[in-house]
Amino acid sequence: MTKENIIWLQREQQRGHHGEKYSLAMPVLTTDAESETGIPKSFSNELLSETMEEIEHTCPQPRLTLAAPAPFADEISCQCQAPHEKLTISQAHLGTPVDRPVRVYADGIFDLFHSGHARALMQAKTLFPNSYLLVGVCSDDLTHKFKGFTVMNETERYEALRHCRYVDEVIRDAPWTLTPEFLEKHKIDFVAHDDIPYSSAGSDDVYKHIKEAGMFVPTQRTEGISTSDIITRIVRDYDVYARRNLQRGYTAKELNVSFINEKKYRFQNQVDKMKEKVKNVEEKSKEFVNKVEEKSHDLIQKWEEKSREFIGNFLELFGPDGAWKQMFQERSGRMLQALSPRQSPTSSPTRGRSPSRSPSPPSPWLFNKASPPTSPKAASASVSSMSEGDEDEK
Repeated sequence: MTKENIIWLQREQQRGHHGEKYSLAMPVLTTDAESETGIPKSFSNELLSETMEEIEHTCPQPRLTLAAPAPFADEISCQCQAPHEKLTISQAHLGTPVDRPVRVYADGIFDLFHSGHARALMQAKTLFPNSYLLVGVCSDDLTHKFKGFTVMNETERYEALRHCRYVDEVIRDAPWTLTPEFLEKHKIDFVAHDDIPYSSAGSDDVYKHIKEAGMFVPTQRTEGISTSDIITRIVRDYDVYARRNLQRGYTAKELNVSFINEKKYRFQNQVDKMKEKVKNVEEKSKEFVNKVEEKSHDLIQKWEEKSREFIGNFLELFGPDGAWKQMFQERSGRMLQALSPRQSPTSSPTRGRSPSRSPSPPSPWLFNKASPPTSPKAASASVSSMSEGDEDEK
């Protein structure tokens, strides 16, 4: 049997069992006793290398959409039959190999999933240009055995990881210490974790053998946030949270609160309610006082403006040079003129008088003051002079 016939037979047998995908399993042929697979030893290695080149990688690709949560590993386990070549960190940074992503693994407890966890997974996802991030989550039994009691159970922790945007696949019930079998099963290229030695399970650093194998890539911890810090805050403010949850309707049994503490918390809640009411009344009274003060200031300002206007008008009327004084002077002058008219002149030309005006009769006292005539001639002379005067006036 020629070399070409052997390759053709292998392809036909693989098409019958696996469709168009080829595996490394070789059919047993009995044409040559020198080889266990029936392939002559002279070209068995050459045939194997040529067959491996034709096998394509079918590893899962990174998620391109965030419309659904990340799948579990037991639901889409990697069935790729192509050989998984060992990569160096420099090769992974260059983006090789081109036909499959770099498979990065990160594990943890992820209790009370917070921003520090998310940042660590973001760093693991962005270590290389084309990365597929697998996240292993330890079960409750394993965590309680090596670390302690958790706030969230394993199901809640699994679901929290599935809904993180950086995660491509979640491995449930992950091992506490990574074994070669586990790394080979999931075709893991690198393990991402912070570089601080993690002492547990009787070891100074559970990632020591990973670091020695050149598969470890470090990430940076986020300072100021951790699960232990969050639990410490809850324990420190336990009374506040217990009182709040009692007020929301939780029972003392659900909160593991004793009878005495329950009564104490409820009494404190009532006191807080009264304080809140008093505070609201004080705030409202302060607002009322402020409004009254604002209005009083406005009223005082308006009163001052009106008073200034009134005083100005008063001064314009009754001031030293006011309009009332001028008016009074004018009226008083008119009254004086009306009460004491001007006297007519004693000697006025007779011709200038109006002809219609009759001469006023002589006053009787003038005659009384005149001396009586001493002689008849004088009397007649006086009478004649008076008659002449009358004629002149006429």
